[in-house]
Amino acid sequence: MFSLIIGSVFMTLFKNQTVQLHKVDMEKRATSIAGTLSTLISNSNAAATQGNEAGGTNGMNSANRMGGMMHGMGMGGMGGMMYGMGGYSSYLQFLDEIAMADVWLVDETLQLMTIGHMTNRQINYADLPADADQVVKEVFQGNTTFSEGFSSLLNTPTLTVGAPIKAGEKVVGALLLHSPIQGTKEALQQGAGILAMSITVALLLSLLLSIVLAYTFTKPLNRMKNSTLQLAKGDYLAKTGVQQEDEIGELASAIDILSERLESASHESDRLEQQRRDFIANISHELRTPVTVIRGSLEALCDEVISEPDQIKAYHRQMLKESIFLQHLVNDLMDLTRLQNPDFKIEMENTSLGDLLRDVLRSAQNIACGKGILLKTDIEPEAPLCSIQGDYVRLRQMFLIILDNAIKFSPAEEEVWITFANNTVAIRDKGPGIPPENLPHIFDRFYKSSAVENKTGTGLGLAIAKQIAHRHRIQITVDSQPGQGTQFSFHF
Repeated sequence: MFSLIIGSVFMTLFKNQTVQLHKVDMEKRATSIAGTLSTLISNSNAAATQGNEAGGTNGMNSANRMGGMMHGMGMGGMGGMMYGMGGYSSYLQFLDEIAMADVWLVDETLQLMTIGHMTNRQINYADLPADADQVVKEVFQGNTTFSEGFSSLLNTPTLTVGAPIKAGEKVVGALLLHSPIQGTKEALQQGAGILAMSITVALLLSLLLSIVLAYTFTKPLNRMKNSTLQLAKGDYLAKTGVQQEDEIGELASAIDILSERLESASHESDRLEQQRRDFIANISHELRTPVTVIRGSLEALCDEVISEPDQIKAYHRQMLKESIFLQHLVNDLMDLTRLQNPDFKIEMENTSLGDLLRDVLRSAQNIACGKGILLKTDIEPEAPLCSIQGDYVRLRQMFLIILDNAIKFSPAEEEVWITFANNTVAIRDKGPGIPPENLPHIFDRFYKSSAVENKTGTGLGLAIAKQIAHRHRIQITVDSQPGQGTQFSFHF
């Protein structure tokens, strides 16, 4: 459609320009010929005047006849004059060849005095077109005019230009220059043919280009569509394979990143699901043992299988011990559940780190005395003045969990250090250490080492400490060497 519109506009402008150029050329030729004829007439008048002066009465009579022909007879007189003078006859004989067109000379009454040799038949007044009178009138008013009305008379599309022939200041005749416009139409047709061919070639090239571009666009889009369908089916390893430095390439890269995130989320979901199953299995195991012990003891007492007072007291102590373990387990589970719940709010307030550490040391001192463990501190002087935002009770619980483990796993009569420097609290013991393969799992729920010292633990302490640190944006790092001890560091 664009090519057709542009082609139509071009053809219109091309036609108008071609016709205009043809008109300008014809006008120049007609004006030039009319000017030449006007000059010949003026020269003839001058010669006639000189002859009259030299020849007396005969010359005067001749002059009177010439003047009468020029001023009274109009073009008829001019015609007679022309045929009576050799200059006119010679010029008119070759007029068509000079003009390179069909030339007519017409007087004001539309009398055809001279018809070009290119016209193959005799033209009468009745044969003239309807607008011939208007054309001649325009010429005799001193104007140059154009017409296409002579086309039917000449049996071919013709453009006619009329130019005035003057004798002095008076118009004595009209020169009609006829030029077939067949050549112009052929030029227009040729131009139209070239334009049509150009449009056709451009259309074919545009179709080829559009096919290439469409393939270039649709191929990566189809790949991305297939990748998204595979992602929808759960195949998170699907990749688009599109490598382009454009918007399509950016979209493909985003889809690939999405697939990686979905793959990671899938693994994380599987891991969480496995943790959930392990959690249920672990808690079932942890609950089954004390419940089984308590039930067995109660059955033995109810069935009076045990009757000795000392044995009965021993059974009572065992049931109390298992009940305390169950209470600890339930409390730890409740703490861990609350801490893992994002909606659970902890009381954040200004807390003196020095006061907190002293309180922790006092609480752990009784536990350490039971094994003869010596608690030592190396705290910077500014630590008592260091104020942090946190929950005093939860932070105290976090430190006590780590300190209790340090005391539990340290040999008797050893030392446990608590230090503070560079915004870091460190708790270091000289226990057996943690094997490297176990370090990644020490903060998992229900993870317990097989050491004898840990047989009464619930396996939730370190998980609770990790959650408290996370809620306070504290980073915990562990450095442990088997046989050399372990150090837990809290980076504020």
